[in-house]
Amino acid sequence: METNVNEIADGIYRLSTFVEEIAPPAGFTFNQFLVLGDEPLLFHTGLRRMFPLVRSAISRLIPAERLRWITFGHYEADECGAMNEWLAVAPQSEVAHGETGCLVTLNDVADRAPHILQNGEVIDLGKGKRVRYLDTPHIPHGWEAGIFYEEATGTLLCGDLFTQVGNGPALTESDIVEPAIVAEDMFQYSSLNPGMGATIRRLAEFSPRTLALMHGPSFSGDGAAALHALADSYDHRISSYAVG
Repeated sequence: METNVNEIADGIYRLSTFVEEIAPPAGFTFNQFLVLGDEPLLFHTGLRRMFPLVRSAISRLIPAERLRWITFGHYEADECGAMNEWLAVAPQSEVAHGETGCLVTLNDVADRAPHILQNGEVIDLGKGKRVRYLDTPHIPHGWEAGIFYEEATGTLLCGDLFTQVGNGPALTESDIVEPAIVAEDMFQYSSLNPGMGATIRRLAEFSPRTLALMHGPSFSGDGAAALHALADSYDHRISSYAVG
């Protein structure tokens, strides 16, 4: 395996590792995102066993020990498996997550106390980069789920939203909704709940210009339209199950 590095928005880099053995024959990508600034931020740490690959990839951009913020969508191995490895390598770094994630899990498992973020709280990374934390409980899964929005570039760090299989380009203007519907049918990975569509539509209010997917290519274009279409798909799925 190797980890490829691509800039998907000004100062935001996608670190992508493709694994053929997962979801064959298409395979599956695991993506992390580095947001540069005076206080660089990593969204997703990657799996613990992928740490050497991801560290090497980040070192092409900045010295790994400069990392200041470690963030992720929810507590799961591919989101934060290497959290403590990063805390060890970057002595000034802190894990930052929502209150639920910190109080329920991260206060115990992180080697340094995490920084608790309130819904809507902004981390100023310097050099014009500002990252806003947004609570999205159970969206797409996990009580403690949340995502981040980088305001200067209009980039929504989507976590598992829009998950798809395959190894596409780093950045696409093609449809990402239909592949996400296919992946939902395949994996049934979302915690379906009546508020799902409404939560996703609230994200659309930011009108993101780039959607950074954890599993799949990043998307450049009308992010609000893509989010509304995804919300409609989940509303239909939930109503179909209710009728059934």
